[in-house]
Amino acid sequence: MSGNGLVPSIGRRLTTSTLSPFEQLGRRMYDILGDGGILKEVVQPGEGPPVPQNASVIMYYSGFLEYSNQPFESTAHLKYPPMMKLGRDVTLAGLELGLLTMKKGEFSRFLLQPQYAYGEMGCPPFIPAAAAILYEVQVLDYLDSGQVDEFISMSSEEQSSVPLSTLVKVINTLRSFGNRFFNQSRYDHAKDRYKQAITLLRNWDSQNQLDKEKIQVALLPLYLNLSLAELRLENPKKALKYGKKALEIDSANTKALFRCGQAYHELQEFESAQDYLIMAQSKKPFDSDINNLLRKVALAYKDGLDKEKDMYSKMFRDLRSSVQ
Repeated sequence: MSGNGLVPSIGRRLTTSTLSPFEQLGRRMYDILGDGGILKEVVQPGEGPPVPQNASVIMYYSGFLEYSNQPFESTAHLKYPPMMKLGRDVTLAGLELGLLTMKKGEFSRFLLQPQYAYGEMGCPPFIPAAAAILYEVQVLDYLDSGQVDEFISMSSEEQSSVPLSTLVKVINTLRSFGNRFFNQSRYDHAKDRYKQAITLLRNWDSQNQLDKEKIQVALLPLYLNLSLAELRLENPKKALKYGKKALEIDSANTKALFRCGQAYHELQEFESAQDYLIMAQSKKPFDSDINNLLRKVALAYKDGLDKEKDMYSKMFRDLRSSVQ
């Protein structure tokens, strides 16, 4: 996000205008509600449908007071901006209503009157009474989490009564949340999302064989992702557990074989690591990740055997010396 370059430039033109910076800005913005309370300027258009209600939004934003070059709050400095849920993490009425007009990739400015911002009281000491606020917002992405919230609020009996297609949508959203956290190196948060999705799938009760098979299909990528998250968290035993869970679903799955090989390598059980990696290599003989780790494991295994051989040789020499 560019930060706020607009308000200072307006301030420099005050000598030729009797209008305040926000008044000048408002003249080229459009009224999204019709009462003048929330004005919007699209700086960079986005794509796709607008942000839905109850969504969780990943965005950069900065809030400015009039005549101020520095924001009173901002996420523009963050490498990974937080995922914020409308109505819970985003509670400012004007900002939430503005976000509902935005699309993925869009960068816009919103000028909020006090009734849609911090009201007549303001928020001392940072926000004065009856202050208009300018927000610059860039929506990077969003996830429609309303269906997830609704599903989780149900009892287990109610959850089991919904169609499997609805459950799968909930699971895919939770997995997307987990993947977002994983890509931000927030592995604990990712793990929690994957485990939540697994629990929902395993608790969903059906006697239909086709439904059971679909549940197994949905579980497989979750176990694989959870195994990798545990590896990143340096929990190789747990990573191995989930890797083997994935193999119970698909015994020939290359990623699951590789995850188990990685876990055994971290546990320094090199012979077992080698066994799983060779099986993975047979599925993908030219995969560089598999081949590189297999070489590393082979060297570690050989080094371990050499050390063991030296140890036994020394023990034998010591024993022979004591007999003499």
